[in-house]
Amino acid sequence: MTDRPPEGRPPEDRLPEEQPSEEQPSEDRRSDAEDDRGKRMTSTYGKEITVSTEGLPEWLEPVVRAAGTVEPHQLSRFLPPETGGRQSAVLILFGEGEQGPELLLLERAGTLRSHAGQLSFPGGALDPEDGDPEGDGPVRAALREAEEETGLDASGVQVFGVLPRLYIPVSGFVVTPVLGWWRKPSPVAPVSLQETARVFTVPVAELTAPANRAMAIHPSGHRGPAFRVGPALVWGFTAGVIDRILHYAGWERPWDREREVPLDGRP
Repeated sequence: MTDRPPEGRPPEDRLPEEQPSEEQPSEDRRSDAEDDRGKRMTSTYGKEITVSTEGLPEWLEPVVRAAGTVEPHQLSRFLPPETGGRQSAVLILFGEGEQGPELLLLERAGTLRSHAGQLSFPGGALDPEDGDPEGDGPVRAALREAEEETGLDASGVQVFGVLPRLYIPVSGFVVTPVLGWWRKPSPVAPVSLQETARVFTVPVAELTAPANRAMAIHPSGHRGPAFRVGPALVWGFTAGVIDRILHYAGWERPWDREREVPLDGRP
């Protein structure tokens, strides 16, 4: 990756009040993650799923460490309610392209009822056939949704971790972020234009570039991190998760937190 900073956490700097806690990740989750290495699951849609950190590229190690230690409140100030919420999952898929490490994103169709037109990770609500929401269901759902939205061949994805559940108040989704390595890349494109406008990858170097970073200002007054990706803007839940991954993986570069981008009435 171009201009990649040294591994390890960057020096602590001032973060906006909307950002979650910056305390050190707990060691408790690390042991849980290490215990899960090599875990195997049989999917109800006929495919075996393995959750493993073995054989990952070296540059993903900071993400593995962060996933094993980070606490929910360090990722977002919006945490799931004790009851209620619609269980869902997203696939945070890392690949390696011509410009180095990259992430798979999609643009949601502008006609959807929730988060229309936004750039996001592949994902969606859990279906009954995905299984237990408290167990393996979110992993199955993330892979299934990625297949349905992008045409991805899930057999080429190595799931290596799961982040704590987060909450999207505007839609009521309780979201489990599933981390994957695109071990065997496959062609991707919108499967249904009624759901997905486009599918693309974005280099991590582009996301860490200070010139592409800003704070998005929603008409409601909420401020949150945003990323310029070509002519488009990643904001909201997806941008918040990317921001925290870059930070805790030690990939974040200093950027101007006073630079603001108005969202002009977007939902």
